[in-house]
Amino acid sequence: MATRNPPPQEYESDDDSYEVLDLTEYARRHHWWNRVFGHSSGPMVEKYSVATQIVMGGVTGWCAGFLFQKVGKLAATAVGGGFLLLQIASHSGYVQIDWKRVEKDVNKAKRQIKKRANKAAPEINNIIEEATEFVKQNIVISSGFVGGFLLGLAS
Repeated sequence: MATRNPPPQEYESDDDSYEVLDLTEYARRHHWWNRVFGHSSGPMVEKYSVATQIVMGGVTGWCAGFLFQKVGKLAATAVGGGFLLLQIASHSGYVQIDWKRVEKDVNKAKRQIKKRANKAAPEINNIIEEATEFVKQNIVISSGFVGGFLLGLAS
């Protein structure tokens, strides 16, 4: 029995292809989503005492800060080690680097990043506004998170 391979599909460039997700339909089908994230969920102030909010924020902040520190060290070590090995290989003559091509590719990447950043600016502003509103409504737990995060970075 012979099988046919489907014809190759042509893909659009990544420059203008975005997938739009509509969470309103999902929220209608899943009532727990509305309870947790909807407007009726209310701020944390109404649900827990101040001490509980500070502890919850501090513990989650410490965990996030500790993980951020460990992942940051690992990433810095990997990037630095890779760069060091590349420099040693280049200096020893194992690798020849075409610096004009590197510069051309870096400039191309800069242009693409600027183009995408201009398209994403309204969404980023919306996220910042929502985060600011969350922090205003939940200032106690947010303060605990920031303090815990800084302690997690220091440990």
